[in-house]
Amino acid sequence: MSERPQNDDPDPTDAFDDMVEAETHRDPDLAVIEAGSRTLRAQAGPPQGDQVPARPADPEVDRALRAVEEELAGRWGETQLDPSVQRIVALLDILGTPQRAYPSIHITGTNGKTSTARMIEALLSAFELRTGRYTSPHVQSITERISLDGSPISAERFIETYRDIAPYVEMVDAQQEYRLSFFEVLTAMAYAAFADTPVDVAVVEVGMGGTWDATNVIDADVAVITPIALDHTDRLGETPEQIAGEKSGIIKKDATVVLAQQPVDAASVMLKRAVEVDATVAREGMEFGVLSREVAVGGQMLTLRGLGGEYPEVFLPLYGAHQAHNAAVALAAVEAFFGVGSEHARPLDIDTVRSAFAAVVSPGRMEVVRRSPTVVLDAAHNPAGAQAAAEAVTEAFGFSRLVGVVGASADKDVRGFLEAFEPIFAEVVVTRNSSQRAMDPDELAAVAVEVFGAERVQVEPRLDDALEAAITLAEEEGEFSGAGVLVTGSVITVGEARLLLGRN
Repeated sequence: MSERPQNDDPDPTDAFDDMVEAETHRDPDLAVIEAGSRTLRAQAGPPQGDQVPARPADPEVDRALRAVEEELAGRWGETQLDPSVQRIVALLDILGTPQRAYPSIHITGTNGKTSTARMIEALLSAFELRTGRYTSPHVQSITERISLDGSPISAERFIETYRDIAPYVEMVDAQQEYRLSFFEVLTAMAYAAFADTPVDVAVVEVGMGGTWDATNVIDADVAVITPIALDHTDRLGETPEQIAGEKSGIIKKDATVVLAQQPVDAASVMLKRAVEVDATVAREGMEFGVLSREVAVGGQMLTLRGLGGEYPEVFLPLYGAHQAHNAAVALAAVEAFFGVGSEHARPLDIDTVRSAFAAVVSPGRMEVVRRSPTVVLDAAHNPAGAQAAAEAVTEAFGFSRLVGVVGASADKDVRGFLEAFEPIFAEVVVTRNSSQRAMDPDELAAVAVEVFGAERVQVEPRLDDALEAAITLAEEEGEFSGAGVLVTGSVITVGEARLLLGRN
């Protein structure tokens, strides 16, 4: 099944003025806060996308990597947290504060962080800067989390980095009430690897929240906040306003904060924080944004408004309006890093920007991994992400019938997630991934039946069986019917499906 081209090209005349007008009307309550904050708007060969790495071919290296993975897995997992940066600060101090050896761009938000980080990395690399990128969680290999120059760190380098810091980790463990967590050790490894390379700039995605996240020991020149929605409410707060308070902790004194479009109450909190620390603000829909977008084969064609001007005919090989907005945020972040809007007004070189975006990949995000029938993977795991995925698959593909494969985590808003997909899934096959956090398939099925009805729900406890069942359902309409399969619910589900379907 091929992507569905679309010819409705909006008239770009006065498009930015229209965008500002719409945003101004959407957020009237922010006028007082905005009046007290500085806003940023100018007056006037990248890597070819890293692939998800396979297991090391060398048996000795593979054994060593598995040993490191087991040691890390023996620590607190990413969902078991003590809200403090005390342990990571102690470790990095012993290591000589490697996180201060390079400038950084720090990214938080609820959805879109990893894709935005990859776009920022591609742009910086295209302008011939050495980059380090730290993102989480990983799709298939733990080494994906730390990238150097646009590619995941090698297994050998990952092992070496861990062994280099391991004695210091043990020292801190002995001094603290709780041992360093899995995520804290990985964060220290990333910062150490970036300093050792050395990189010109680090692109760092928070693990959860912001203020007390282990990554928040950097004083980033640019803080990026992608759209905020309800997720991890037991730890971050039960309203967008409370969550924004936690996430705005990455905004540091005199930094530039790049804000994606946000709920009004969340934006209010972030802008107040910017005023408090004298940060400069660039807001999507005001200082920058998406002027126009067309669905194209393999992605979409964009016209972006940056801090320094317009960037027409930018091809982005990713699907969905949400990815277009991520691209606008990424472009503004890189412009801000280079001083566009504050030091000079000229836009970045358009050809370099175009080549960078054309090379972007984001594995597991609306990723097509099979044809006949088409199988798409998307790592949506909360209602907001599910809504974006549902809109993207509807827009980009002309599926006559879509079968969902859903394996979710037990701590998520599963009902809200399924409700977002109900209008587009003809049937749904519920399953589970290998994580201990995975929701029991029968419990997931019970919720799915309430949303879809019993006749549209099938239970397959094993993911491989669920994929086979979904593909069989899609094939029932025949080879040329246009049916498809969407696998979603969790990054882990998507990663395991990717392996089962023969990707790496």
